Amino acid sequence: MPRPIEEFKRTVESVAAIANATLTGDIATVVTGLSLSSKDVQEGDLFIALPGENAHGADFAADAIARGAVAVLTDLIGSTKIHGVPVIISDNPRRAAGVISAWFYSEPMRDLYSVGVTGTNGKTTVTTLLHQIMSAAGRDSGLIGTVETRIGSEILASKRTTPESNDLQALSATMRERHMRNLVMEVSSHAIALERIRGSHFAVVAFTNLSQDHLDFHKTMEDYFAAKAKLFSFEFADLAVINIDDAYGVKLAAQTELPVMSVSRHDTTATWHFVSISHDYMGAHVAIRGSGGILIEGKVQLHGGYNFDNLLMAVAIANESGIDPIDIAALLPNLTGAAGRLESVRLGQNFTALVDYAHSPDAVARVLSAAREMTDKKVIAVLGCGGDRDKTKRPIMGQELVAGSDVSIFTSDNPRSENPESILKDMVSGLTLGENSSVVVDRREAIALAVANALPGDCVVILGKGHETGQEISGVKHAFDDRIELARAIEELA
Repeated sequence: MPRPIEEFKRTVESVAAIANATLTGDIATVVTGLSLSSKDVQEGDLFIALPGENAHGADFAADAIARGAVAVLTDLIGSTKIHGVPVIISDNPRRAAGVISAWFYSEPMRDLYSVGVTGTNGKTTVTTLLHQIMSAAGRDSGLIGTVETRIGSEILASKRTTPESNDLQALSATMRERHMRNLVMEVSSHAIALERIRGSHFAVVAFTNLSQDHLDFHKTMEDYFAAKAKLFSFEFADLAVINIDDAYGVKLAAQTELPVMSVSRHDTTATWHFVSISHDYMGAHVAIRGSGGILIEGKVQLHGGYNFDNLLMAVAIANESGIDPIDIAALLPNLTGAAGRLESVRLGQNFTALVDYAHSPDAVARVLSAAREMTDKKVIAVLGCGGDRDKTKRPIMGQELVAGSDVSIFTSDNPRSENPESILKDMVSGLTLGENSSVVVDRREAIALAVANALPGDCVVILGKGHETGQEISGVKHAFDDRIELARAIEELA
């Protein structure tokens, strides 16, 4: 990740003090950067050595020091493994890393109009739409998310939905340095729980929805909700924008200490709501009522009810940020969804072909419902579940696949270290598969089968991987892009 050109210098004494941590070694040592991976260390860095599930970051301290690290932040256990440089010892080094990172770069997110969007589904689309509106309105903006990271016109690959705290703050400082006016980013529940956003502050935080996902990490839905809810406090933000069509959104709106701006597709008492949505084959004409009676109307190229939820939230935040409603209305026809989200593959075929990232039960249901809106013929769907992830959602995703499609094809996603057949066994558990359901382990073959089953007017939907360009099998990543494979299957059929 890029770092700002501006030079930052802090003594280890001041770094330890801001984190309320213990310091051993030369207090006058000067730190000029932060790194969490020993491979990314630059001369003068503070190396952040965190405890992990399989290894302790302190095990890599010697390498980091050899590469130029001048001090190390870690816990008490890690401190015993470090020699030759000052050591900052914290009871909670993850939290300390967040606090230090924001302070080190002079709290760059406060100098931008920063927006953080969280929720199970919709984060990527909301942030993409909002970034598009802000950029088209003449505001140079940064974007941090699952698909990509943008600094103005520069596009970078994203390693995770929300970066580690040192990278997040360095990115924000770089955006500030390059005169970005806005930062729009996705905030994952993992990032909140693992303190990656500690020290950050947003002008607006937004909540899309909550449904079963990540229970391998959070254990229960209440724990999952509690992690999301932490973001909605004055420590992290000034204003909350909450979708009250979601039951957890209603709960969050009632308990947050932040002022709330509500959005709803159905409830006309919400601060922002739809007056009308008139669908056609290209998308829809929408009329949106907002704060103070504002009316925004225009044509959009979006499909699926949930995408109108995402649009409504993006429009509400754009207006709140100061963009003229007239400008927002003029921009609506040019907005596009995020890559791999109901993304269409068009090669002149006589049926609709879509790719979507849906990887939770609710997302599968939403996407298949959207597909149903787009055809009066068959919905043919391909779905896999990722390995080494929440196993409890697999049979529910299988149920949603069968319930929402006319032809259901179960296949592999990213098995990772798991046996693909075992994952598929979990997916079909409790289901009685009929002649319109198939289990095909090889994802490429499954996609080809879906295309081979398509008749004129049908809708083929490939679910689970979306924008991803690789498939991980037995820990090895292979090149694989659903969009390319779908296009190849269509071409071979022609």
